[in-house]
Amino acid sequence: MDVDPAAPIPDAPETSSTPSLKRPQEDDAGDAASASKRAKAENTEAVTEETGDAADGAEAAEGAKEKADKRGDGKKVQKQKGRKGKDKEYARTRRRGTRPEGEETRTPDDGEPKAPRLPKRPCALLIGFCGDGYNGMQIQPDPKVRTIEGVLFDALIKVGAVSQDNSDNPTKVKLGRAARTDAGVHAAGNVVSMKLITVIPDLVAKINEELPSEIRLWSIIRVQNSFNARTTCDSRKYTYFFPSYLMIPPKPGSGLWNTLKAQGAECAPHPFWENAESTATPQDDLERKRAYRITPEQLAALRAAAQKFEGSHNFHNFTVGRDFRDRSCQRFLKSIEISEPAVYGDTEWIAVLLHGQSFMLHQRKMIAALVLSCRTNTPPQIIEEMYGPRQVFVPKMPALGLLLEYPIFESYNRRVAAINAKLQPGDPEYRAPIDFEVHRAQLDEFKQNFIYAKMRSIEDQFGIFDGWIRSIDAYAGHDLEYLNPKGIIPQSAVIKRGEFRNNPFREKKRYDATSFPAGGAGDAAAPGSLEGEESSEEEETQLPLDKEELADLEG
Repeated sequence: MDVDPAAPIPDAPETSSTPSLKRPQEDDAGDAASASKRAKAENTEAVTEETGDAADGAEAAEGAKEKADKRGDGKKVQKQKGRKGKDKEYARTRRRGTRPEGEETRTPDDGEPKAPRLPKRPCALLIGFCGDGYNGMQIQPDPKVRTIEGVLFDALIKVGAVSQDNSDNPTKVKLGRAARTDAGVHAAGNVVSMKLITVIPDLVAKINEELPSEIRLWSIIRVQNSFNARTTCDSRKYTYFFPSYLMIPPKPGSGLWNTLKAQGAECAPHPFWENAESTATPQDDLERKRAYRITPEQLAALRAAAQKFEGSHNFHNFTVGRDFRDRSCQRFLKSIEISEPAVYGDTEWIAVLLHGQSFMLHQRKMIAALVLSCRTNTPPQIIEEMYGPRQVFVPKMPALGLLLEYPIFESYNRRVAAINAKLQPGDPEYRAPIDFEVHRAQLDEFKQNFIYAKMRSIEDQFGIFDGWIRSIDAYAGHDLEYLNPKGIIPQSAVIKRGEFRNNPFREKKRYDATSFPAGGAGDAAAPGSLEGEESSEEEETQLPLDKEELADLEG
């Protein structure tokens, strides 16, 4: 699936580093250096930042900050490496001096008084959002790129939770997130960590008034100074939804059907295709597919194959730009569950719940391997084969079905629980646990109104999943020949980096989209039609991004 921290070794905390807009390091040396810098920053922060935990703490912080601000005037330029190796620059304007909290001063430029300086507190913002129409979760240097964090940050500035002094650069308030979702991907829950001005009455309600209805702030929790949404997060839960008609075997005479038959598969006619009219159009087939219901045998096969993902494995074949030797490909999946099918409208849907420490870019490939192997009667051991050193091509499932449920902070909650045992909720040292379940009713209502309803509506209107499975079945090359009755990867399906591939599978860009506005790309490719679609030129054998950039796209 598409998401988004650097890979931990099994049962170990994640090793991705810095939050906000800085690229995390993936190798051990980078992690160690980054961790060392964070530790120094946190130690300094305890002296220089206003913590609000003691009266003399604020006074000491103001004195230290005055020394820092007196280092010089003018602008300090921070360079940040963006995607594709391009440098982004942020200009930071140093203050000419400092002032005690609450004191107004006149600037030398226009003579207007500045707003009183208010203390910032480390906080965790629990949010939910529908990613439709947004270019992913993470805020981008270009203000024209609309992101979830960008809209949230603007709302925080409007209500005064982020001061004007810090409004030009989110790194000033140490903005970070627990999981980075790709463009169009939804989240019932995610955590943003940053320093906020929290003395504003009814802060959550005021922020929600400034946010669009598809982005909701569930709560703001005061956290420990060392809290980092990404590195403190223990694990994440995702759900992937797909129509059960994807389990119908390939249509007789299709490219994949011929490939299976050539490799010795017994391609007995499936009742669905036996009952099809010879003059049926793809639209006619889709109407019949929506009436299809998965059999108990198919559901059992799905669940048996899904268990092959649990545990610690090398997931290099379920992402892009990584090979078997990359240690970051070693990930730990805590559990995978397949729910009972549920019918909505005319279509039966299946939900797959994945709980893992972290997920690699394009984790949707895991679901594709699961679905394709079961619908072709390929033995589930093929998934275990994919953990080996040989590289194969696994297509991505449509982005439409992916949902981040919420991140989990078990270790942090245990730590604060031990501290809270000696405190009362009103104590300045008290830190509430991070728990999305206290907002369960709000989360469920939000998912139904803003995520599930839209997901089903798009599928009903445009037949996204049907178009995807037909693009798979139409392929007659070698890339999918690991779908066979032996459950082994044949040499013909192995991809060697740098070698020419004859007739490689080309993925369609429309299946990475989650919104299809009227008159847009969706209408150009109505259900039952793939004509006119632009194919992605991305080659799985090439490294599209460097390690730091790939780690920044994971969650």
